[in-house]
Amino acid sequence: MRPVALFSLPTRAYSAFIFDCDGTLANSMPLHQAAWIAALRQHGATLDFSWELFMSRAGKTIELTVAELNAEFGLTLDPALVSAAQRAEYDALAVGVKPLDEVVAFARERARAGFPVSVASGGDAATVQRTLRTIGVSDLFPIVVTAEEVAHGKPAPDLFLLAAERMGVAPAECLVFEDSLLGITAAERAGMGAVLVSRAI
Repeated sequence: MRPVALFSLPTRAYSAFIFDCDGTLANSMPLHQAAWIAALRQHGATLDFSWELFMSRAGKTIELTVAELNAEFGLTLDPALVSAAQRAEYDALAVGVKPLDEVVAFARERARAGFPVSVASGGDAATVQRTLRTIGVSDLFPIVVTAEEVAHGKPAPDLFLLAAERMGVAPAECLVFEDSLLGITAAERAGMGAVLVSRAI
């Protein structure tokens, strides 16, 4: 059964819309978790990388997540090696990623109505662009901001502020769609509205 995206829109109007990629436009989070589990096992980590633990890091770079796992669980994982393994595992799974149709439909409707739309993701540019192509929305977003372009990832506001700047819209006029609490915090710190997207299966 295909998952359904659930979200509630605010009552006030906004002039521009910013979308996270993984878990918001694309139903890719289960694939990312599976890739994490495989990569951690490859490097000898035996911790239970549960959905809760995974989602508590959602929006952060892979390298930062490895460093935080080392600190939290007393591990000595090499961030570069584990990150490379996670990306390779995800690449093998990503051919099957599907869009979250309800969010994509809203983004298309806003774009057709002439509103600026963009993507702001904590992922790396190559992976994000491939995901957008796979789910058929690469033509929809003229502006895509990724982790390499900012000094601080989510929950810092940098990604969203850069997306707003490139759209030429004041932060207070932007509405962010996110599936993670770190992303919601980043949007709020940017002075933007925020919509939490969840999945029903």
